[in-house]
Amino acid sequence: MANSSSFNEFLLLAFADTRELQLLHFSLFLGIYLAALLGNGLIITAVACDHHLHTPMYFFLLNLSLLDLGSISTTVPKSMANSLWDTRAISYLGCAAQVFFLFFLCSAEFSLLTVMAYDRYVAICRPLHYGTIMDISACVKMAAAAWASGFLCALLHTANTFSIPLCQGNVVEQFFCEIPQILKLSCSDTYLREVGGSVATLSVVFGCFIFIVVSYVQIFTAVLRIPSEQGRHKAFSMCLPHLAVVSLFVSTGMFAYLKPLSLSSPALDLVVAVLYSVVPPAVNPLIYSMRNKELKEALKRLMQWVQGQRQ
Repeated sequence: MANSSSFNEFLLLAFADTRELQLLHFSLFLGIYLAALLGNGLIITAVACDHHLHTPMYFFLLNLSLLDLGSISTTVPKSMANSLWDTRAISYLGCAAQVFFLFFLCSAEFSLLTVMAYDRYVAICRPLHYGTIMDISACVKMAAAAWASGFLCALLHTANTFSIPLCQGNVVEQFFCEIPQILKLSCSDTYLREVGGSVATLSVVFGCFIFIVVSYVQIFTAVLRIPSEQGRHKAFSMCLPHLAVVSLFVSTGMFAYLKPLSLSSPALDLVVAVLYSVVPPAVNPLIYSMRNKELKEALKRLMQWVQGQRQ
């Protein structure tokens, strides 16, 4: 049996064995990665440069785009490089870094989505007090708390995971280093330390999930009381993108980490991992900009400014 101290690299799951399919995987992931970079980069630039978007909602959206850029950059480039160079290896430290940063960014994103739900609740249910409650100081503190909570959770789980002896080799059945897959390599009687940390984290995640659900119950109750159809439409257009992002993120993430072992298979694990780690960062900018007139107008002004600089 191999112990974690006896090897200095892990072997990741290969998407394909033939060269043609490896290049196809590289091209597909490259397209998704560039779309995520472009979409999130445009949102970050528009919110930072356009004073019309200097509001709490867009401040949190900027933070969400930063987290999405970070999370997809943690997994996809390495997978692309492995397919391009026909290798499966990732260093021990590189694997630990992937685990830490992915857990950090995903945990911070869920915390931020919870904060964004509270922002929408205050905007719709307590509009007269919105400016007082969601002032600059409060927004910065809430965003900082989201990032800090993600950092602490990642530190806890990364330290626990990589302090456990690994007795089942170094082959990770995933295209990036993921905690559930690494725990499969552990000695059967030593993984309980990570279970304790997981229970604590799941308690926080469940609390955040309940908070989001309760917030949206109150939001939709308030929206349905709005007399004008135009007012209801505007309120729904503010909330539905966030609700769609939360649903995609929570459903795929919870299935990846909480599914029964009887449902686990390499193919299913791979599909779920792509759905929660690759798809959301690429589609979130589309979801938020599809029906958002303010953001569309800001992006249009940004494009006009860029074209003016070229002339």
